[in-house]
Amino acid sequence: MAKRRQLEIPSAEALKEIEEGFARETPSGPGLRPPIADVVADAAMRSDPLPASERADAARDKSDARQLREAIGKGLVAREIPIHEITADALTRDRIHLDEEDMVELCTSIATHGLRLPIEVFEPANPEAAGKYALISGFRRLAAVRRLNAMTGGEKHLTIAAFVRQPDSIADSVIAMVEENEIRTGLSQYERGRAAAMAVYDGVFPSLDEAVQMLFGSASKAKRSKIRSFALVHEELGDMLSFATHLNERQCLRLAAALRAGLAQDIRRVLEDHVIETPEAEWAALVPLVEQAEGVGPDPSRGGRPKAASKPKVGARIPLANGVSIERVERPDGYAIQFRGASVNSEMIDKVIDHIRYLLEEVTD
Repeated sequence: MAKRRQLEIPSAEALKEIEEGFARETPSGPGLRPPIADVVADAAMRSDPLPASERADAARDKSDARQLREAIGKGLVAREIPIHEITADALTRDRIHLDEEDMVELCTSIATHGLRLPIEVFEPANPEAAGKYALISGFRRLAAVRRLNAMTGGEKHLTIAAFVRQPDSIADSVIAMVEENEIRTGLSQYERGRAAAMAVYDGVFPSLDEAVQMLFGSASKAKRSKIRSFALVHEELGDMLSFATHLNERQCLRLAAALRAGLAQDIRRVLEDHVIETPEAEWAALVPLVEQAEGVGPDPSRGGRPKAASKPKVGARIPLANGVSIERVERPDGYAIQFRGASVNSEMIDKVIDHIRYLLEEVTD
């Protein structure tokens, strides 16, 4: 098979020879010069083929530009975005407590070494209400940069590096926010429940079960069950608790059990009546009602929450000289006397029961 020759553009000298030969064999006269001769001559004069190495560089540049455009479209390239264009609370934040000592350390690190990890934002569908960019993750980093900007009188730290994501839905953004905090810093037990409850309140998910499943899908079944209890604490007491994020897991679960026992209004009344200045004081105010509820079974007809009529009525606490206090408890199925104090034990209760039996038998006679 004959090898195909590669066509090359003739040089200006070759074209001149062709044109002169053509002119010798073609009658001269105005309008007789073929237009193709002018076209070919002009193309030859303008052509300047690049060397092979430069052609390779040009091809690489074209490929790099295409890849860069694709990366930008996927939100994989960080941009410098003015901090005033970012709305931090367009999504309800899962983290509600910023430790001051941690913030000082973060500000110092950013001022000294710069921002090591860009934040994540997305462009909301309603920029007139939610701002040009809405924050997904990086709440602490954005807060630190804004603090540094204020400290310099607005002269420095005007922008922040950010990945502009393209989430398919707001739900994806909330999931990304929770995952980022779970992995990097960790949320308190209360904040986990609050994140799920607020996602339902904001209409991101139709139910608490779905919110917990989507936001904490990698957690065990037992952990997701606990998060639903933490969510109940926020739903019932989120506006009353001053130190909610200081509650540990066991305290949150005990408090949720008290709420399911129908003591929500009593707990709210206690929180309203007490002057609470520390996490310890807040929990101490809740303990009596929590302990009271631990002897009350939930009403299964309401999925764990008793009917309002089943809520026990507790009388005034009566202190005794020996340090013991007693109070009357009225329930739908009867009455009880509740004993409190360090010296209360089973032997004491047995003696009290004997005395009560004697009194009741005497009254009957």
